Amino acid sequence: MPSPQSRQGDKLSAMRLAGLLLLAVAASAADQDFNGRWDITTTGQARPRAMWLELSGMGTPNPAGKFVSAYNGDMNKVDAIAVENGELHFGFNLPSRGGKSSPSPLYRARLVNGGLEGSIDGAPPVKFTGVRAPVIADKDDGSWKEGKPIELFNGKDLSGWKPLNPGAEMKWTVVDGVLRNAPPTTDLISEQKFWNFMLHVDFRIVEHSNSGIGLRGRYEIQILEDFGKPPNSHGAAALYSRVPPSVNASKPAGEWQSYDIRLVGRTLTVVHNGTKVLDRVEVEGLTAIANNADEAEPGPFIVQGDHSYVEIRKFTVTPLTK
Repeated sequence: MPSPQSRQGDKLSAMRLAGLLLLAVAASAADQDFNGRWDITTTGQARPRAMWLELSGMGTPNPAGKFVSAYNGDMNKVDAIAVENGELHFGFNLPSRGGKSSPSPLYRARLVNGGLEGSIDGAPPVKFTGVRAPVIADKDDGSWKEGKPIELFNGKDLSGWKPLNPGAEMKWTVVDGVLRNAPPTTDLISEQKFWNFMLHVDFRIVEHSNSGIGLRGRYEIQILEDFGKPPNSHGAAALYSRVPPSVNASKPAGEWQSYDIRLVGRTLTVVHNGTKVLDRVEVEGLTAIANNADEAEPGPFIVQGDHSYVEIRKFTVTPLTK
């Protein structure tokens, strides 16, 4: 399906964004009900997509927002927000490789029974629903006990894994104990779901590779061939588009590397090739890899295969329990 951005992005003009800014001045007290973090799911599609929205300052002259779209992958600053006759309107500027930005389609939503019901402008529009992001009480406080390790990759075949896109061609194979893809192909998703855990992954990439590991099917740890480059929020071992690693611990392309990942509630730690690069950072919400928005529930692992080559020889999960 063509993305709403590709169909409609150029139709949200600068004049529309300016109009939203003018409407924001007339904000009412009821607009405050839009404040907070929202987990969003598209509806009426063969493959539902998950998105994330955070709004603050609604009901004041200075509303602000952040948005993760399933269609462009970045954490976007919402450039224009307004409420007109009880309907939220917002849009943002989409970055481009050429350095220029283009306007997003217009997003619309109303509050219905404490949640959001809305649509993304397009032909046809994409409908979505939203719920308030849950408060997750679990903290990585040293009280969690390690369970029995589970080898999610058995070194022989794809048992325990399925394509993220049902019916998609599976161009994943196992050769000499190594799982590898032939991109472009569908992402893999684990049949088992997990809540709090430790994950050890051994992986190898080639030049210009771009992949990732989705935690609970919602939060991506980036895999990228970027040896020697400064760390950034889209680089290796980043919580994708949200939190950069403290250092870039990547090895050159063609060498085996490792991630040791620990996730308890929203508390995330990542060790890359023996170097701790994310230390108990907060996972505020979804990243663009998300295939579900059920943040209070256990979720699967995703291995991204639609971008470029990646090989995996170890994928060991150790559940953490009280």
